[in-house]
Amino acid sequence: MNIYFVCTGNTCRSPMAEAILKAKQRSDIAVRSAGIYALEGGEMSENAQCALNDENIPHNHISRQVTIEDIEWADLILTMTTAHKELLIRSSEMAAQKTYTLKEYVTPYTAPDVSDPFGRDLNTYKQTFYELQHLIEELLQKQEGDTNSE
Repeated sequence: MNIYFVCTGNTCRSPMAEAILKAKQRSDIAVRSAGIYALEGGEMSENAQCALNDENIPHNHISRQVTIEDIEWADLILTMTTAHKELLIRSSEMAAQKTYTLKEYVTPYTAPDVSDPFGRDLNTYKQTFYELQHLIEELLQKQEGDTNSE
């Protein structure tokens, strides 16, 4: 399965989600991330890197903008907010059938958006990291359940 995480600038939430999922080393899952308004070639925010380093999660990230090629590649597109989801669906008919907010997909009865740590302190980034880590565990459980029911 190809999973594509999308946020605003591809410097905080989506690259952390990508790194967390990649660290699970699942051979059945490929993962990428991008931002709707990303500046191509930028680094992950320093506090996002620190949050991952503190948890010994490897990462190597260069920011990327969402592309049609990546939308085509993805089996599942998981956005960090409802606004990201709506923008993708409006911009690509192909995205409509496979785009959800991460929270909507794994815990549909909670608030739909992953908190944005951009510009905040390291503690805020760590809180977002733990939120993403929990959601990715839920994602993997959902994937296992979907695979077992096929």
